[in-house]
Parts: sequence; C-alpha cells; structure tokens
Amino acid sequence: MSVLSEIEPKEVFRFFEEISAIPRGSMDTKRISDYLVKFAKDRDLKVIQDEVNNVIIFQPGTEGYEDSEPVILQGHMDMVCEKTSDSDHDFKKDGLKLYVEDGYLKAKDTTLGGDDGIAVAMALTLMDSNDIPHPPVEVVFTVDEELGMDGAEAIDLSVLKGKKLINIDSEEERTLTVGCAGGVRYQSLIPVEKETVSGEKIEIQIKGLLGGHSGEEIHRQRGNANKMMGRLLYHMESKAEIYLSEIYGGSKDNVIAMEAVASIVVAENDAEKIVSMIRDMEAIWNTEFMGEEPGLTVNVQTTKEKDIEVFSKDTTKRVVGFLAACPNGLQEYSRKVAGAAETSLNLGTVEMKENGVEAAFLIRSSVDSRKQQILEQVDAVTKAFGGTGTISSTYPAWQYNPDSQLRPIMEAAYKEVYKKDPEICIIHGGLECGLFLGKRPDLDCVSCGPDVLDIHSFNERLDIASTQRSWEFLKLVLKNCK
Repeated sequence: MSVLSEIEPKEVFRFFEEISAIPRGSMDTKRISDYLVKFAKDRDLKVIQDEVNNVIIFQPGTEGYEDSEPVILQGHMDMVCEKTSDSDHDFKKDGLKLYVEDGYLKAKDTTLGGDDGIAVAMALTLMDSNDIPHPPVEVVFTVDEELGMDGAEAIDLSVLKGKKLINIDSEEERTLTVGCAGGVRYQSLIPVEKETVSGEKIEIQIKGLLGGHSGEEIHRQRGNANKMMGRLLYHMESKAEIYLSEIYGGSKDNVIAMEAVASIVVAENDAEKIVSMIRDMEAIWNTEFMGEEPGLTVNVQTTKEKDIEVFSKDTTKRVVGFLAACPNGLQEYSRKVAGAAETSLNLGTVEMKENGVEAAFLIRSSVDSRKQQILEQVDAVTKAFGGTGTISSTYPAWQYNPDSQLRPIMEAAYKEVYKKDPEICIIHGGLECGLFLGKRPDLDCVSCGPDVLDIHSFNERLDIASTQRSWEFLKLVLKNCK
C-alpha cells in the first residue's frame, strides 16, 4: 500500500516512493540506473546509459516550445546510507520504510535519500507528463556523487545541446545557489606494531551525536565522534599507561562522525580511575555542547583479559597523538560573505587496516590556496606521527558567473511564486556543477531544491510543503525558458 499517495504533489511523491523501494547507495547504482533506462524506453524517449551507470534522458519540448533551446536538468541517483546503531536495515537489499510526521517525510531509522532522490522524482514527473509546458529537456542523472562525484567526473557531456543547467541538489528552499567550494580527499595511514599484554579491557563507545553533512552542517560545530575519541584517549594516556586494541569510527568522509568505538587495555589497578575519567569527560562534553547534542551517550564495558593482542606502547602513543592533534572542523569563514564557511575539513572515518590505522578526511574550500594549506597541514601531522598519506578525488570550486542568463529567469520565477526575492548564495558543500563547467565552460548553472534537513544522517527529513512550492517554482522556470 502506498504511504505517500495522498501527499501533494502526488506524482512527485509517487516517483519518490518508487525509487525509495530500490536500494541505491553509492557504488550500488546499477538497479536504479536500469530503472531510469526502463522509464525512458517505456515512453519512447532517447536514453544513454554509460559504462559507470550515468543516465541521460532526452525529452522534446511541448507544444510551442519545440524549437526552444534545450534546458539541462541534473541530479544524482545515489544516496548516503546511514542508520541507527540498533537498526537491522540492509541497504543492499531493503527499500526504505517511509513515513510522514509533522509535515515531513522521513525514513524509519535510516537516511531518507531526499539528497538527491527529490531531483530524480521531479525530473521523472516532468518527463511523465504531457501537460507541463517546457522546452526540450536533457536530464542528467549521475552516480556516486556522494563518494567524490565520480559519475560527474566520468560523464560525457558532449552529447548535450543545452547550455542552461538547473541542478536540483540544494537543500534550502530560500536560496538559489550560484557557486560552491572545491574539495579534496586525504587518507592518513599510521602503521601499527602489536604485542601481547594482560589486564583490564575497557570498551568505549561514543554514540548518539547528530552528525550531518560535512559541508552543509560543519559550521554548526556538531560533535565529531572520532575527534572526541582522540581527545578522550589522549587525556587518559596522559594519566595512565594504556594500550589500544581496537579503534574505529564514522561511516563516510563526507558525514560528521556520529559514533566511534575504542578498546583499551590497562593495568587492573588503573581500571577504576580510567572509567572515572571517561565519566568525567562525558560530563564535560555535555557542558560544552550546552544541550546541542542531546543524544550523546558514552557506553563503557570492562572485562579481564589475559594475553590479548594490542597495539604496542609506541604505536598507541602515535595513533592517539595523531587523533588528538589532527585538525578538524571549520577553519576559515569567508571574507566576502558574512557568516559563510570558506574552509573546513572533516575527519570522517577511522578504520583498522591490515597495515595500520587509516583516517579519512574531506577538505573543502572556495579558495584553492586555503584548500592546499589544510591539505599540507594534515599531511604534516600525519608524517609527524610516522604515517603516510594518499590524496584522491580532487574536485574544483564552482565560480560565480556574473553574466548568467539563467539566474535572472529563476529569480523572476522565484519572486512570482514566493512573493519575495531569493537569497543568492555560494555554498560550502560540493556540487557537481564545478566538474560540469570543467568539461563545458559554456554552461550556465544554478542550483535549487526544497528544504531537506539533517542530510547524511538518520535524522534526514524532507519538508513536504516546501517540496510542493519548489515543484511549482521549477515548472514556472521551465515555462519561462522559451
């Protein structure tokens, strides 16, 4: 039975419900890509599916618009897969469990995929209709945006004739986005040596943090479980001899880490002191966050262990020191736009590998030299603690175009629908427009979308009324692109 059948706009939410039944996490996009191809073929629309599963669908203009210049609509088909620690949802097999609450669309215990499923649903609704006036549209659905914009990197845009590109991947209805930060990924690897000890094993779990998108939410100074664990371990290591036996945290480098786990071994006569220090730090965090991390919980479990394999004393010091010393969070505000984030980085994941402990960072900046500065800073800290680094997934900033022809059309439509002017903004999160402009410098790009809150977290929710207004706005923009 449909959950969303009575929600307006009905057709948009019908398609959103359909795609929500298809697992579509990053690197698992074949099924949703094939769904889009079938959609096009069922309607006799020209479609291209490339080797990485990007899809482009072409639809002619409606009556009176047949000879108009095509407009490109664009969104990504993959979603971030996050869930609560007690959820049994399998993102490889299960569709999302959608429900409506207090005017928002949500998914039970998981991310919703409003980022960027709403773009897919709106584009499908447009192409499924015969009575929405619009010029020819070239609809670009990319894959793996959330992992580093790999689909946008691979796609061939030479098949497109349009120059005006509407990206439907913004999450604030009040804004039209006309630029974004660039980014680069960095993986630190701290080598590990092991030994065997006996003592009291203490398992520590930091959980319940709000997390969120590492670009859109970084200025909110939300707790990062990986950095918090580094702080706690360093504090304990300064007061007692500890040996790490296990450490991991976070799920993706573009998600602020909501959980982290570490296991340490200490002398039995130090165990009570260490547990007390953990409880003290939990109280300190609650004071520092001033109620802004209401779900924060630190779980502790102790067991006696004999001859357990642990990191050596030197390795423990290096891993703990690295986690405590590495930079994280907002680094610079914009000097041009008051209150806007310019440069940041996120320690997204910490994992144990065969050859060491790996920490993954996503660095963002709208200023290339600042991005390079933070990259060198992380590299310097990594090397200072005996590690090595790997750079990947560099993507450019999207620079503001003062001569845009699309922006005035969208501003006028916005004012007609909302009876006020939109905010014109440059965002800190990454959008695929920068990569598209690298391939097609003649493109004229603007990004828009309805309100989607707490993306990249299991608290993600889509504002239903905002979606209806955004749909009316998009239809008017297309009607005016004649």
